[in-house]
Amino acid sequence: MASGIGNEKSVNPVLRISQLDALELNKALEQLVWSQFTNCFHGFKPGVLAHFEPEVKAFLCLILWKFTIYSKNATVGQAILNIQYKNNLSQTEKYQPLSRHQKLWYLIFTVGGRWLEERCYDLFSNRQQQSFCKIKSYISFGSGLLKLCGLINFLIFLQKGTFATLTERILGIRSVFCEPQSVRQVGFEYMNRELLWHGFAEFLIYLLPLINVQKLKLKISSWCSPIAGFSNSENTLVAHCRECSLCGEWPTMPHTIGCPHVFCYYCIKSNFLFDMYFTCPKCGSEVHSLQPLKYKIEMTELRV
Repeated sequence: MASGIGNEKSVNPVLRISQLDALELNKALEQLVWSQFTNCFHGFKPGVLAHFEPEVKAFLCLILWKFTIYSKNATVGQAILNIQYKNNLSQTEKYQPLSRHQKLWYLIFTVGGRWLEERCYDLFSNRQQQSFCKIKSYISFGSGLLKLCGLINFLIFLQKGTFATLTERILGIRSVFCEPQSVRQVGFEYMNRELLWHGFAEFLIYLLPLINVQKLKLKISSWCSPIAGFSNSENTLVAHCRECSLCGEWPTMPHTIGCPHVFCYYCIKSNFLFDMYFTCPKCGSEVHSLQPLKYKIEMTELRV
C-alpha cells in the first residue's frame, strides 16, 4: 500500500544550481565529520591515524551512506534542499525509489573507488619493481580517464541539467524534488534597492584607488589646525632629525625630500616606490628630490 502511494508521486525536475549546491553540502559534511573524528585523537601520538586513514574515511562514509542513500534515497545535502534520487531506469515517469542494486553500486563507486585510489597510491608509491610500476601507471591512466569522463559528463550536465556526476549517469539515478517548489515572489522595491546598492558599491570600488586619501586627510587637517612654518635654522632641523617621520626610530642613513623632516633612506625609498604621489605624513609636502642630509649635526646635539 505504501509503495503504491509512493509511486503516485509526480516528478519535479531539479535546477542545476540546486544539484551543485547539494554536492558542495555533501563535501562539507564529510570534511566536518572527519575533522570531528580526528579531534578525538588529539591526545594520542601524532600520526596514529596516518596508516589507516583511507580505511577510516571509508568506514565513516559507509555510515553516512547507510543513513542517507540506503534509508532515504537522498544524501544529506539533498535532504536539506528537499531533493531525492529517482530510479531513472524505470519506464514510468512517476517517482520510483532506487533499487537495492543501485544503492550498493553507488556505495562501490563513491566510497570504494575513493578508497581504492588512495590505498593503491600508498601501496605502489614506494615499489620499484617493473611490474608494480606498470600497475601504478595503469591506475594513473585509469584515474585520468575517469576524470576526463567526469569533465565531459559535467559539460553535458550544464547543457541538459541532469546527472551532475558520472556515477549518477552510469547508474541511471536522477535528482528530483520531493515536493513541488513554491514560486518565490520578490518585490520590485527590494530588487531595485539591491541593484542600486550594488551599482554604488562597484562605483566606489572603481573610484577609491584614484583618490590619494593620505594627501586629502593632510589637507583637511591643515585647514582645521594650520601647521606653523618651519625655519631653516640648524636648531629647528636638529629638533626634527631625532626620529624618522615614518617609523619613529632613529633615522638610518637620513634623507630629506625638500621639507624640514627627515626619513630613513629605506623608509622613504620603499614608500616612494610603492606610491609615486607619496607625501610627507607630517606636513603633506610632495617628494621633490630625495637627498641625503647634508647638515653636520653632532650626535650629542641630537640626543639633547
